[in-house]
Amino acid sequence: MKIVLINPPHTAIGSRVPDDHLPPLGLLALGGPLIDAGHQVRLVDAEFGPMALATLVRDALSDHPDCILIGHSGSTSAHPTALLIAGMVKDIQPATILIYGGVFPTYHWRDILAETNVFDFIVRGEGEATIVALVEALEKRKPLSDVAGIAFPDDLRQPFATRPTRTITNLDDYRIGWELIDFSRYSYWGGKRAVVMQFSRGCPHLCNYCGQRGFWTRWRHRDPMKFAREIAWLYREHGVELINLADENPTSSKKAWRAFLDAMIAENVPVLIVGSTRADDIVRDADSLHLYRQAGVIRWLLGMENTDEQTLALIRKGGSTSSDREAIRLLRLNGILSMATWVAGFEDESLRDLWRGFRQLIAYDPDQIQALYVTPHRWTPFFRIARDRKVIQLDARLWDYKHQVLQMTRLKPWMLFFAVKLIELAVQSRPRRWRVSCSTRIRSNGIRCAGTPKWAAASGSAKSGAFWSATAA
Repeated sequence: MKIVLINPPHTAIGSRVPDDHLPPLGLLALGGPLIDAGHQVRLVDAEFGPMALATLVRDALSDHPDCILIGHSGSTSAHPTALLIAGMVKDIQPATILIYGGVFPTYHWRDILAETNVFDFIVRGEGEATIVALVEALEKRKPLSDVAGIAFPDDLRQPFATRPTRTITNLDDYRIGWELIDFSRYSYWGGKRAVVMQFSRGCPHLCNYCGQRGFWTRWRHRDPMKFAREIAWLYREHGVELINLADENPTSSKKAWRAFLDAMIAENVPVLIVGSTRADDIVRDADSLHLYRQAGVIRWLLGMENTDEQTLALIRKGGSTSSDREAIRLLRLNGILSMATWVAGFEDESLRDLWRGFRQLIAYDPDQIQALYVTPHRWTPFFRIARDRKVIQLDARLWDYKHQVLQMTRLKPWMLFFAVKLIELAVQSRPRRWRVSCSTRIRSNGIRCAGTPKWAAASGSAKSGAFWSATAA
């Protein structure tokens, strides 16, 4: 079958980095298995530009595909745009089969199918095996009810879901469709040729604002040597200079992560690695952090979320302020940048609470921070905790963690906005942090650091889970 993969243009600031753009890993993860199954696959990445929707639809329909697959790492904030695209496609070529996937449709499939008829099928959960089975059933006219992990309107136009798909045990069974992209168009970290990859999926922890356990079900990892070999191949064959890990917790298994570091060092390629992990894993690996840096790790985003012990207990973070501080110190000792996430809105904060948080952030002394707003997604336990709080941001396109969603009783929206922006400005503009960040960058690529580095302004994270974003299509 002829299949087009669409990466919708994102309307939210939280998913876009000026002048840099990363490939849509989730769609490429579906493209590889589809190509291997004998289908003709093409990617339309509308993030470039970004493309106008009319231009996007014209491009997608130019070769009259049998199926169009729509998925986006933005998930919730991308849904209104995905809905518009699907409607435009159906208006022009109603016979084209539209398939939709990602975290948002996985959990909202019933609502989506009840509210619109533009999507023919929704893929729920991990999509690699499901999409191949679905396309085969469509092509060979097999019973769709036998395909696990999908939802569609039944004969009475009522939403119907088949049995859940099985979790992929071996992540190396499905390859990424790298041939679908022009590597020269994708960059990160100030222009370095870059791609997104996953060493692992899921998370063993139970933080209640996060949907990792619900979506991925359990933590799994790729074969460390095969993963390192693929990175080296990307460098040697396609000139990839930087890997942005989309894992929530790639370091969960000390043994597996150490095997990957050793394999990367053995490959001896000058590839930089950025990603996210937990502070307690960094503290655990204090004696081997020099291997992180030797393997190419240049920055970790640490999901600290808050600097208040009571709030950390409320969200079941499982970490501590002491391990957070120690992780930042250890990373600096080993020449690795730290970016600390700090989330406003878990509790009904006052200006005094925010001031205390600011002082604690200064004491933590991270190289960078990423200030976010808590967002009550349905697939997280936090959704139930926040069920009585008023939602003041009704535009789902702005559910990107960079806009306030929940009302606060002590602070008006403008007050919280300015307080958060002042905290960001004060923490990011400390003179000593500029010296540390610039010197680390100079060591990594030998160039002069002048002005604001593009990578320092990045507002999106590398995380792929339900709380942040998801690479699953």
